[in-house]
Amino acid sequence: MTEYRKPEVSQSEIDAAFSDAYRALWNDDVQRKIDADIERNRKADGEFQLPASAAGREIKVEQLSHDFVFGAHIFNFNQLGSDERNRRYKELYGTLFNSATIAFYWKQLELEEGHPRFRAEYRDSADFWNNCPEPNRQPHWRRPATDPVVEFCRSKGIRLHGHTLVWGNNRWQIPDWLISRIPFDYLKNADLERNSRDNTLISDVMTAAAFRDMSAGEMEKALPEYTTLINTLTAKRIVEIAMRYGDKIDSWDVVNESAGDFGKGNMVPGSKLCKSWYGPMPGDYTYRGFKIAEGVFPPEAKLNINDYNLNEDYLNQVRDLRRRGCKIDIMGAQMHLFDPQICRDIADGKSLRQSPEEVRRTMELIGRAGLPIHLSEITITAPGGDRRGEIIQAGIARNLYRLWFSLAPMMGITWWNVVDGCGAPGEPAVSGLFTRDMEPKLSYFALDGLINREWRTGLVCRADKSAVAGFRGFRGRYRLSWTAADGGTESFNCHLS
Repeated sequence: MTEYRKPEVSQSEIDAAFSDAYRALWNDDVQRKIDADIERNRKADGEFQLPASAAGREIKVEQLSHDFVFGAHIFNFNQLGSDERNRRYKELYGTLFNSATIAFYWKQLELEEGHPRFRAEYRDSADFWNNCPEPNRQPHWRRPATDPVVEFCRSKGIRLHGHTLVWGNNRWQIPDWLISRIPFDYLKNADLERNSRDNTLISDVMTAAAFRDMSAGEMEKALPEYTTLINTLTAKRIVEIAMRYGDKIDSWDVVNESAGDFGKGNMVPGSKLCKSWYGPMPGDYTYRGFKIAEGVFPPEAKLNINDYNLNEDYLNQVRDLRRRGCKIDIMGAQMHLFDPQICRDIADGKSLRQSPEEVRRTMELIGRAGLPIHLSEITITAPGGDRRGEIIQAGIARNLYRLWFSLAPMMGITWWNVVDGCGAPGEPAVSGLFTRDMEPKLSYFALDGLINREWRTGLVCRADKSAVAGFRGFRGRYRLSWTAADGGTESFNCHLS
């Protein structure tokens, strides 16, 4: 494991980076409440019957892992341009991160129709990427073949999360070869453009231009072949992925960013086509996606819904789907501070975005669904990319992680872009925890200090005469060890829940 030396940051630098208005929002009373909620919601008391040799002995308590999910996407697997960068990137999974979000975007997973990129080819190798002068111009940039990533994550014993099975987005999800099957008379009006970076279609939305005032029923009649095709291939894709990975991946974003369609009334039960704001989608696609997934994934696989619309539409959609019998285990919630100016304004006290009050209000709202919440995609940008920007990013990240970790419904937090310059087009170049050369930023040390130090229980207790040892700690797996009468060391593994 690479040892990184934390740079010295003076209190005067921190004081200069954050305004009095920001500090007032995160005042001592707020911090004390966060501490109390962490103690109440993330810790537990446990008693464990140890072997007789432990009776009356001093017991060393060592936490091995967290139940809480501290994740990141792993979209840049083997893609960072050198073996050393790739090594540093990979070793974060299983040390800082106990969960990895794996890319299953349809567009890049199945670049050629009928040939999903499960197995790695040369174009997925480190050698290919190490010799690629412009990696972000490749169509499979940030979209590694899935078999090697799954194998790697399983070898590290970390949680795997698949993202995403169903999503209407034409730019990132629907394959070009499928979009091209829409009759040309409609497609020519869709204002689709080719991305000069990788030659893929870049228009997110085609409905307004291509179909104007047509209803979903009229679209279905006008596109009978496409209606059958998108329904059939969407179902086939879910089944195919479930057959290959159903017993290997722990959880899935079954449907991504669909609350907007629900709120507009686009989800019509029984319909064959949905006039999504993205473009034509299978009718009632969120419901159908969950019902297909429920039928083909094993019962223990967690089925998630995921969205950035953290409002009444999202809450009502989840309630509606569950009322109709959908198995939804977890609600995903996105939080992206993409604009560097927003992070600067937050630090300067000019914006209340992601203030303690706003975070609590939002999570209370979607928490009414009664489901665990996965903060599934988070971005915190370092404004300017300079020293002050790093301090701002680290300070905001520390406060928000502490608050999110304290909230009872929260089950996990997943950082989105780990490395600077490795986001999707339009995402900030300085939102990583590491520089493009895989050097740690202050935000890395902020998270590592919380996850692997402040929130990791290590203590010494004493077993009673019956060899029962009790302690309070963060929920997770533990090793309890002691010196036996013969001088040897014995240990006992347990789970505190």
